[in-house]
Amino acid sequence: MRHTLPGIIGAAMIVLAGCSSKSAVSTSGDSAGAGTQSGVGAGVGVESGAGAGSGAAVSGSVLGDIFYDFDSSALSPDAQEQLKQNAVWMQKHSLPSVTIEGHCDERGTDEYNIALGERRADAAKKYLITLGADGKRLSTVSYGEERPFDPGHNEDAWAKNRRAHFVTK
Repeated sequence: MRHTLPGIIGAAMIVLAGCSSKSAVSTSGDSAGAGTQSGVGAGVGVESGAGAGSGAAVSGSVLGDIFYDFDSSALSPDAQEQLKQNAVWMQKHSLPSVTIEGHCDERGTDEYNIALGERRADAAKKYLITLGADGKRLSTVSYGEERPFDPGHNEDAWAKNRRAHFVTK
């Protein structure tokens, strides 16, 4: 009986430690003022599901995120420039697919933010296709406000969370 409690505590610690891991996203830029962040040089790295033998090395800031104004899915000139860079990279690398994740800040209802995230991801996909990216390699998903990049509750955090994020597979 004496050894049961330490065993339970130890098992709980192992389980909790395993649940706390998150995927790493690197940043190399500082955040500009509210609503003025651009995808160009934003330095948000791509997450990769590609393993060995994928034909391309993926590390650091390969496909940059793009950022949106409040309640908008319109592509700013900065976002268009970042998408041009992403399209060039995609044409040079033969990865099987890229998923474009649409994200929102925490304001608005869950349903509205899921729809807005979808419009954001779709806008990025359509623009990449016009730049020559293979539409068959692109998919979209919306996470709405569910996966914030910055957990803060202010305009700087919200500006970072209004984005399209690119994940290679």
